[in-house]
Amino acid sequence: MDLGIAGRTAIVCGASRGLGRGCAMALAREGVRVVIAARGAAELEATAEAIRRDTGAEVLAVPADVTTEAGRAALLAAAPAPDILITNAGGPPPGEFTQYTLDDWRAALEANMLAPIALIGATIQGMMSRGFGRIINITSYAVRMPIASLELSNGARAGLTGAVSALARRAAPFNVTINNLLPGPFDTDRIRANWARAAEVSGRSLEEVARDAVRAIPARRLGTPEEFGAACAFLCSVHAGFITAQNILLDGGAYPGTM
Repeated sequence: MDLGIAGRTAIVCGASRGLGRGCAMALAREGVRVVIAARGAAELEATAEAIRRDTGAEVLAVPADVTTEAGRAALLAAAPAPDILITNAGGPPPGEFTQYTLDDWRAALEANMLAPIALIGATIQGMMSRGFGRIINITSYAVRMPIASLELSNGARAGLTGAVSALARRAAPFNVTINNLLPGPFDTDRIRANWARAAEVSGRSLEEVARDAVRAIPARRLGTPEEFGAACAFLCSVHAGFITAQNILLDGGAYPGTM
């Protein structure tokens, strides 16, 4: 299927590895000019080179911490009029609710709620004036099914979801969509770090924790960044203009609900 977005420009945050990299790669394969951002310059440039080599697409790497005004300014200077915006940031660390400080909460909100809101605010008017825009927020299935010990992530990502819901409906008449992708258990560094912590807390081996986690997924496997990227690319396509204000789970059937 031709997604109809060749020649468009996309900003992809948190793109040096994992799900962000999967999204950047998928968009580049569709002929999209990709501007990728992450904090680590060396790893980001290596990712950019890998995407160029695999797809032949134009890829610009912008080392930036988008939780800061300076980082966002650098990113937007490189891509002042994006057609596609993928917001993405690693989740805050797990912990015990009663031990979190207000600074912990502020950091979670900056990374997983306020930075995406700032980037959306800086780009959506341009998208609306041009008559095309696709905004994808990579959040978490914790929005639908809160995860114990990840309350910082639960709260910040749910806050972002609520913040953009009405905006998505206001932008829809201008062919601008806003959707949230809710990844469940994907094969990333993040899930392996969570397994390691669970093993440490429980006294079980990492292998046991990983085995039981995968057994709990109806698909009996982890998702891959490549299939996540493919789903993201479709939502950015011309064929997805009637899909907006949605929270779309990609979790191998792990969420035990009907809606």
